[in-house]
Amino acid sequence: MTRLHDPAAHTFASDNYAGAHPEVLQAMIEANGGHVASYGADPYTRRLGEVVAEVFGEGASLDPVLTGTGANVAALQALVPRWGAVICATTAHVYTDEGGAPERLGGIKLLTVPTPDGKLTPELIDRQAYGWGDQQRPQPLAVTITQSTELGTVYTPDELRAITDRSHAHGMTVHLDGARLANAAASLGVTLRALTRDAGVDSVSLGGTKNGLVLGESVVTFSEEARAGLVFLRKMDAQLASKMRFTSAQFLAMFEDDLWLRSATRANAMATRLAAALASLPGVTITQAVEANAVFVVLPIEAVEPLRAVHHFYDWNRATGEVRLMCSFDTTEEHVDRLVADLRALLG
Repeated sequence: MTRLHDPAAHTFASDNYAGAHPEVLQAMIEANGGHVASYGADPYTRRLGEVVAEVFGEGASLDPVLTGTGANVAALQALVPRWGAVICATTAHVYTDEGGAPERLGGIKLLTVPTPDGKLTPELIDRQAYGWGDQQRPQPLAVTITQSTELGTVYTPDELRAITDRSHAHGMTVHLDGARLANAAASLGVTLRALTRDAGVDSVSLGGTKNGLVLGESVVTFSEEARAGLVFLRKMDAQLASKMRFTSAQFLAMFEDDLWLRSATRANAMATRLAAALASLPGVTITQAVEANAVFVVLPIEAVEPLRAVHHFYDWNRATGEVRLMCSFDTTEEHVDRLVADLRALLG
């Protein structure tokens, strides 16, 4: 096959743009060859179940799926009945970037709350946590939070515990959209378990592709109640992979030798480097705390399009000129320094 892209190309548009980590590709090669049972009845998926119990604690279950959207929809469907609603931030990925899938595919009403930094608090949750027993109102039965958030901020374990305690006191379960959970854990220097099970979270959509996998995400649950029906929902939502050994092999590679942590640490470090360099330039304003692998920044308007033409990134708020710069596991110091140098030249 003829290569159709430049393997040296790098952008700051999304960590989804990055290719697969070489260790992940090697794991898929090792899982190839011969015939093994399909739909999860393979030795790689069985071994992954053992590894997940080691990482998240005894009793944790992991169900591989195909996409992050599918993980979120299936996980939330398992937590709430048809009459249930889910509280989330207005910036939450499940609300802004899932094409309406939780509501259209999952049949789940989303109750949103505005936040200044993408993070919910117990007090913010209380704004929508009411009306139980009122047949005219969708019943708030779960909360979903994004870690790290869509604004690149990170919940600490104590902040998560405050949310889960308040939610559970209201009789609501808590789901965590962990597309960038690895980046949050790396930023805080804590384990994945500390940000999930130990913080009282009931269910997690565990990200893979944003941290170096080719294809695949997973739903991690910590109780039979949170996992109820998930094995059926995964199929109903078109998220059951036949050759699941390849998805599971990738997650095994991510957990072995702490690849998840090494990759996330690199991406976070490059975002920190980028933010520090940008902040020193005239007319540049960092708009959010840089706590993971995202930098939100307002650039001088005359520099945006020329810079985008070379480095490619997305607008976040066109009204204010705010853009988002994402770093990945394969972002290097040279990539960061080149963007900064190009912007400096544009600013004269």
